Amino acid sequence: MGYVFLTLAFLALVVVFATVKVVPQQTAYVVERLGKFFAVLQPGVNFIIPFFDRVAYKHSLKETALDIPEQICITRDNVQVRVDGVIFIQIIDPMKASYGINDYRFAVSQLSQTTMRSEMGKIELDKTFEERTTINQAVVNAIDEAAIGWGVKVLRYEIKNITPPQTVLNAMEKQMQAEREKRAVILESEGQKQSSINLAEGQKQKVVLESEGLRLRQINEAAGQAEAIKSIAEATAESIRKVALAIQEDGGMNAVQLRVAEQVVNQFGNLARTNNTLILPANFGDLSSIIASAMTVVKQQDKTV
Repeated sequence: MGYVFLTLAFLALVVVFATVKVVPQQTAYVVERLGKFFAVLQPGVNFIIPFFDRVAYKHSLKETALDIPEQICITRDNVQVRVDGVIFIQIIDPMKASYGINDYRFAVSQLSQTTMRSEMGKIELDKTFEERTTINQAVVNAIDEAAIGWGVKVLRYEIKNITPPQTVLNAMEKQMQAEREKRAVILESEGQKQSSINLAEGQKQKVVLESEGLRLRQINEAAGQAEAIKSIAEATAESIRKVALAIQEDGGMNAVQLRVAEQVVNQFGNLARTNNTLILPANFGDLSSIIASAMTVVKQQDKTV
């Protein structure tokens, strides 16, 4: 009797474990009933009919990274490069992932490789490193379109390494060295050009400043000369006015006569010293008449004034 009870208890536990299915978070169980798709169990506690239902597939709904093996691709300019990458996928439909394809991981990996070879063949080697983003997006679009029937969503694709042949690497290194030398020569010539421009600008500014200085000097000298002439003229006019006032005073005319006599004698004395021939007026002996004639002229000028 005890063995029967133990057997029934064991069978009951088996039935309970077969009936109750606890699905973890971010996991989907695909259940088949009598060999046919029945339902997808959601996270939590689920109940199925023992011996009629069975969990045929278990899928993780988390984002998964698949490593894409390295492969040889030929670029547009017929250069062989080795390319590998990584693709990120996620199951969005467990039923299609179970029945839409036999192995979605293998299919995604193979489609990634073929799409990569196709995209690399469209561009030249020099642009492969620049066009990584474009290549990645093209691979994502191509795989995502094909993976709709597999219940898989392609989130992104990233190229890890692009490795050209060693000969190409050596040629690229030489090209880069030549570019560096070219830039160095250009920079040196630009420096020399700028130096020449700066020297020319400095010489130009020097000439301009010198001409400005000379102009200001001439202006200042002219202004000084004008001031000097004005001062001399004013002094001369003042002296003439004082002489005129002095003549109007008592004894002024006698002083003028004396001054005129002195000037006449001095001038004839100078003529005698500088010339071999001396021409004298007819009345030179009568010095008083000569002085009288000169005074007549002075008086006439004084009346005119």
